[in-house]
Amino acid sequence: MTLYLGLTGGIATGKSVASNYFSKQGIPVVDTDKIAHQLMEPGKRNYQGIVDYFGKSILNQDLTINRRILGQIVFNEPEQLAALNAITHPWIKHEAMQQMVIFHQLGHKLCVVDVPLLFESGWDEDVDRTIVIAAKQDLEVKRLMERNNLDRQAALERIQSQMPLAEKIKRADYTIENNGTIAELEHQLADLLKMLRKVDTDGMS
Repeated sequence: MTLYLGLTGGIATGKSVASNYFSKQGIPVVDTDKIAHQLMEPGKRNYQGIVDYFGKSILNQDLTINRRILGQIVFNEPEQLAALNAITHPWIKHEAMQQMVIFHQLGHKLCVVDVPLLFESGWDEDVDRTIVIAAKQDLEVKRLMERNNLDRQAALERIQSQMPLAEKIKRADYTIENNGTIAELEHQLADLLKMLRKVDTDGMS
């Protein structure tokens, strides 16, 4: 039996660090962001649908999709974002579910499913438990400003465009506050992993 742990968080709260930690522990991670990027490559399932809808102006010279331009088109444009999601989400989910089945067949007791919009897209219904990586908003804003070279207002707009972190925390089975160092975050994750392995009744070891 495989326990599927859905991983999410706010923008720049440390979800990727958490995902990398689990990978380093030998735990398989289904990364839906990576799947989304792969499926946007020329010849992959989502490429042509995106180009047909948004036009060739979103392409680089080598005909790959310029994700920055595409992001600018759909940001704060609900209809455009909904159209993009309608094109991409079914195949992203299809590929992710295939990976989840493979890890189960390989005998893994725990599989992390990394989904940025876990609750918004209903993915919490497809996993056994959920974890949110959270952080104080001022720290989240500071990290996002540094990471994406944004001013404070732009960073706040990015954060506020998603489901409020408080709502994610309310819906999650586990919450880890990432307000310190990477080492401190990894220590908390290690404690969670020990707890999961100890109390799970499905035979995790």
